[in-house]
Amino acid sequence: MIPCVLFAGGKSSRMGSDKALLPFGGYTTLAEFQLRRLEKLFDQVYISTKSADKFPFTCKLILDPPSADFAPTAGFVAAFETLHVERFFALSVDTPFVSQEQIKHLIEADSETLDATIARTPEGAHPLCGIYHTTLAQEFKRMLHEGDHKLGALLSRCRTLYVDFPHEAPFANLNHPHEYDAALQHLLIGYK
Repeated sequence: MIPCVLFAGGKSSRMGSDKALLPFGGYTTLAEFQLRRLEKLFDQVYISTKSADKFPFTCKLILDPPSADFAPTAGFVAAFETLHVERFFALSVDTPFVSQEQIKHLIEADSETLDATIARTPEGAHPLCGIYHTTLAQEFKRMLHEGDHKLGALLSRCRTLYVDFPHEAPFANLNHPHEYDAALQHLLIGYK
């Protein structure tokens, strides 16, 4: 099984506090909720972050390059440099309802002839839910160096397979307090 990298290095400016550290699903943090559920699917799960002492639980970390922007490109560069693997599954910490079945579907659709395999719903692609291949490592370094953080533009110019899913709800990001509150309510009823 390929490794999984959980991206938790953002600013969370719209949330007003670090969303990775918000309580969620019976865990003291959203990050640990995500980690524990992903450990059931992947042999290795890493958390991409800026700080080594951010989380109040034991986990494998991938630290962003020093003084890097608050952007996923920093996490991708660090992940490729740390893991030395052909590919890994990337997921944003703030998408707690992407199911194991959806993740398995993406992994099964992936091929060594691709650069990326990415989830897509009717409203658009979800760049932080999919598989990235080491063939993109140098491009991520260039993007980070140039301050170019547009994952969608990268995916449009490389060999990307988009895997379509019919519903938006499982891929929703928790960016604002009202979205976090709604997600807590959905934990009680479950997304369909």
